Amino acid sequence: MNKNRLYSGKHYPKNSLLDAFSLIQVLKGWFAVIAAVLMLSGCAQAQPTLANIRVSVAVDGKQIALQVPAGTTVQTALQQAAIDLNNLDRVEPATYTLLSADDVIMVTRVREVFSVKETVIPFSHQRVNNESLAEGKEMLVQQGVNGIEQVTYRQIFENDVEISNTIFKKETIAEPLPEIKMVGVQKPFTPMPIPGKIVYIASGNAWLMDQSTGNRRPVVTTGDLDGQIFSLSPKGEWLLFSRQERDTASSGTAGDDTSLKKINSLWAVDLTEENSKPIDLKVDNVIHFAAWVQNKGLTILFSTVEPHIDSPGWKANNDLQMLTFSSTGSAGKRDVILDTNMAGLYGWWGAHFAYSKDGTMLAYALSDEVGLVDLEKKSMVPLIRLVPFKTGSSWAWVTGLGWSEDQKVLYLVTHAPRPGIENDEASPLFDLSALPLGSEPFTSSGPVIDIVPQAGMFAYPVPGPVEDGAGYSVAYLRALVPQQSDSKRYRLWIMDRDGSNSKGLFPPEDRQGIDPQQVIWSPTRFTNDHFWLSVNYQGDLWLVDSESGEAQQITGDGLISRIDWK
Repeated sequence: MNKNRLYSGKHYPKNSLLDAFSLIQVLKGWFAVIAAVLMLSGCAQAQPTLANIRVSVAVDGKQIALQVPAGTTVQTALQQAAIDLNNLDRVEPATYTLLSADDVIMVTRVREVFSVKETVIPFSHQRVNNESLAEGKEMLVQQGVNGIEQVTYRQIFENDVEISNTIFKKETIAEPLPEIKMVGVQKPFTPMPIPGKIVYIASGNAWLMDQSTGNRRPVVTTGDLDGQIFSLSPKGEWLLFSRQERDTASSGTAGDDTSLKKINSLWAVDLTEENSKPIDLKVDNVIHFAAWVQNKGLTILFSTVEPHIDSPGWKANNDLQMLTFSSTGSAGKRDVILDTNMAGLYGWWGAHFAYSKDGTMLAYALSDEVGLVDLEKKSMVPLIRLVPFKTGSSWAWVTGLGWSEDQKVLYLVTHAPRPGIENDEASPLFDLSALPLGSEPFTSSGPVIDIVPQAGMFAYPVPGPVEDGAGYSVAYLRALVPQQSDSKRYRLWIMDRDGSNSKGLFPPEDRQGIDPQQVIWSPTRFTNDHFWLSVNYQGDLWLVDSESGEAQQITGDGLISRIDWK
């Protein structure tokens, strides 16, 4: 019998039977692997699961029970409980903590509330002695006005229970205005007639004397005149003045110049009518120069600065602008004479300007240069160079300028070298000098002439009116200690235009000196046929005879800061 037929009745070759046998062996191996996998799977299903633990969450006045796997974090448990947290909410234990059985998660709801309240800032009371009122009489010159302060409070609540209430910030919405009363005191000084009008600042208020020192009245009683600008119009009918800004900073970024408010503002008041209301000229930040333009009605020329966070509190523009305004306060278009410029070595301090007596020429002074302004061509024409003075501080020295009445000589102070000092800028010596002007416009006819050696850096020469013929005198200050003229006091002197016949006038040699200032000549002669000078001495107004040196004290309250006379 053929064995090959035993399998299927078919004929299979011997090799085919061997292949089938091998296949069977392979399949047996796979069945063994599958059985092992199934056994292991069964074992895995038989392993016990991780145990759940019970925890709770205390939130919003209720207790929430949870079942979470052991090892769950607080954060995950809160998410499972669908509890949202605010930025200020507090959770104990911390959200990253792994929980154990029976742990309690404490959620404290925290919120802050801001509230704003306005409080009143009471106004202060000021009493100013006044010699023009009868003794004991009082006059209210400024009604007091309360200020307003806005206070922001910050309240903290935990689970709706207030735990703190603190002041978050304070802001002054309106500054209080002080009540100012003038109190009459007995006049210690005999009134004397004067030519023209004298105006002066006392305690931040402007006063006027008209034709007599006994005939006085207040013209501006706001108490905030800063004395930077204080000038009578050519005919004495108007007063130009500056008022300080009460607020010095606004809501800008700290340390940013743009956050600074204006330093002061420019105003004018009509002196021909009593109780005239001052006019805001809408001109801000005027420190060094503002003056009336002659023969042009209500027209002024001025230079501005920009507020600055660093000392001295400004950065000069060294510009020149012209403005005409009406008696009702409306202002015309500004005319720019000089654009903003660097203006010399220490231009940040600012240029000084001075009109000639007839108002046809305008001189300028920088720390290292003196020249004239061509008003038509709108340019600066240098005449001489100066040795600058290195102050080593936040101020710069700029010479005072004084025009002779005939516009032929410009008096100034020059910085003189000192033997033994290599750096001329460090020299403490200053001479009073004269610069003769040429017959051709914007020229000088010769070099600077030194007239008074070591007069001091604040000599402020002021030529007087032309007297008989073509002669005139020059008033100036002379330092009591020439080598320390930046910090020591001065004495008023007078000399002929060429420096001859120089003599000390005021105060007497045994009295304390005067502070640096530009004295003012009387517009015409007094009844004794002499020209007199007005001086601020120890806060009081004094009139000094330019020939005899006789001095008359006019005020006695010690509150004077600026003077002008027309």
